[in-house]
Amino acid sequence: MSNDKKPDEFELIARFFAPLAVAEAGALGLGDDAAVLSPPPGRTLVVTTDGLTEGVHFPTKDDPRNVAARLIGVNLSDLAAMGAEPWVYTLALALPEDWEPAWLTAFSQELKDQQDHFAIHLVGGDTTRTPGPMTLSLTALGTVEMGQELRRGGAGPEDEFYVSGTIGDAALGLAVLQGGIDGLGEIHSEALLARYHRPQPRVQLGRRLYGLATAAIDVSDGLIADLGHLAMESGLSAILKAAQVPLSEAAQAALSLNPDLMERVLGGGDDYELLFTAPHSAATGIAAVSDDLGLALTPIGTVTDSNGEPGCVTMLGGDGQALPINKSGYRHF
Repeated sequence: MSNDKKPDEFELIARFFAPLAVAEAGALGLGDDAAVLSPPPGRTLVVTTDGLTEGVHFPTKDDPRNVAARLIGVNLSDLAAMGAEPWVYTLALALPEDWEPAWLTAFSQELKDQQDHFAIHLVGGDTTRTPGPMTLSLTALGTVEMGQELRRGGAGPEDEFYVSGTIGDAALGLAVLQGGIDGLGEIHSEALLARYHRPQPRVQLGRRLYGLATAAIDVSDGLIADLGHLAMESGLSAILKAAQVPLSEAAQAALSLNPDLMERVLGGGDDYELLFTAPHSAATGIAAVSDDLGLALTPIGTVTDSNGEPGCVTMLGGDGQALPINKSGYRHF
């Protein structure tokens, strides 16, 4: 137990969070009831909220730096999927009775590091106590040029769909955290854990997809589930080519030890990569973006209007035959 005296609510805000708001004049130093903000001229506001509960979305007694990085990352991933540039955020914390000042010190320092990296600023929020587990909620505000936001529902028949980065690392990282993957080496285990603890929102990619992508979504619930969400919103269905799904070296190592983990890879969620559709004519432009960002953008299937009901996902093996899939993905309830 730390000997550091716990501050009251106003001292807590002044000590841990007011320093995160100094660069945004509209935050008013976190001293007023609300922030006063004006989006840049010619830009539309994009707003998203995501919450984390201890024991549900992150392990009990997890490193506070991981919690902060995850909290910001999952929200900025939603902005990235809309093609928005992150701007400001608000934060609400419900802290259990046994919270420690040292925890908030590390948590707020990681928020500062993330703010510096993504050029965003805290502008308000709330703190309270709870008899239950720690709960944190972050609302991120971004901006996008008017009319240039990406949506889930714009895919057209015969569009190809792409995914950024690699798929399944975070789900496999959770498997490592929950007991390990038999035979997997330390280097690969640490790589998978890092993808779980610290999602990397593809903000730069989202901002580059206007004029190329017809629809986009971030992969949070699982590749198959989120592909189904995107296809459903577009009134179409999809054909996923399993052999083309990009895998990291660590994921390939895990699958070589236990091929049954492929279900986690495709359905486990927490990738926070961008899944987007585009016509074949955009392939050259997409390749250029991939080169500019140093980020793999891999075509993994096609959208179709002749493959069953809207939202239906068919997965094909390397031989072109349909494979059974678990379409449920992650569910909050």
